[in-house]
Amino acid sequence: MTLSPIEQTKSWVSQVIVGYNFCPFAKKEVVNNTIEYVDSQTESHEDAVIEMLSLIQQMRENDEIETCLHIFSKGFQNFDDFLDLVDLANAMLVSSGYEGFIQIANFHPDYVFADSDESDAANYTNRAPYPTLHLIREASMARVLDIHPDPEGIPETNIKLAREKGISFWQQLLNHCQTGKKD
Repeated sequence: MTLSPIEQTKSWVSQVIVGYNFCPFAKKEVVNNTIEYVDSQTESHEDAVIEMLSLIQQMRENDEIETCLHIFSKGFQNFDDFLDLVDLANAMLVSSGYEGFIQIANFHPDYVFADSDESDAANYTNRAPYPTLHLIREASMARVLDIHPDPEGIPETNIKLAREKGISFWQQLLNHCQTGKKD
């Protein structure tokens, strides 16, 4: 049985993001079923950004969608190409008047932080089954950050956990999310 890109991403959110508390705010959205998952077939930067703007408009019109994972199962497999998409998406967010309403986080199977080595397990805090733009309501994020005891410490805690578990652990978990099978 092959899992769809949406099923793989839901598994990743459940097992990695919620399971290891990489985002302390995600569990509520999973439980409340307020995450929109969209599998995009587009491979061009322009089409991807047009889709993203349409998704943001849907979020503006529907308060039931708290956050959206815009998954690219066909395009942007090259990490540098994906980073170009992220730059364009952020620019279009601003020029379209959505700055202040939505912020974009990003995930990729080959994610490497700018100041990191490719073999650093900390990169797995932003590795996902597919290239993904995470569209987040800024007002909601501000509310949860205001009540979190240490919002600045979240990335440090995640990096520490990622390094403690190691690359093989995270890769095996990511593989499991993609296949639905334990190695």
